[in-house]
Amino acid sequence: MKRTPLLHAELSHAIAMLGHGDMIVIGDAGLPVPDGPRRIDLALTPGIPRVEDVLKAVLSEMQVERAVIAQEALDRNGGALPAWCASALDALGQGPEAISHEALKQLSARAKAVVRTGECTPYANIVLVSGVCF
Repeated sequence: MKRTPLLHAELSHAIAMLGHGDMIVIGDAGLPVPDGPRRIDLALTPGIPRVEDVLKAVLSEMQVERAVIAQEALDRNGGALPAWCASALDALGQGPEAISHEALKQLSARAKAVVRTGECTPYANIVLVSGVCF
């Protein structure tokens, strides 16, 4: 049995296969998944699981160098980090880079995996860029 909180075997495997600079996307239920990246579909019902919960589980295993979110997510929240990522990203010690939602969708095509959640909050998508542990 694993010692970390992340129990989903396919998602854990995707993280284990990352190299420095590789990306994983955690997206809301409506984020289009481009051809190419591995699709890991966790969506069960609207709102389950939430991006925030999946993000916390992924961060328990993944060394993250930087994160990227859509500028529209910040705009919808008055310029502040949205609740779905604020507490989880505190652990990174730096805020995410913000790019347009269109640019985020294009960036997701280069990801190793796109994780679909049941989140129904607009623009609740995040790209995690893998770092190194040494």
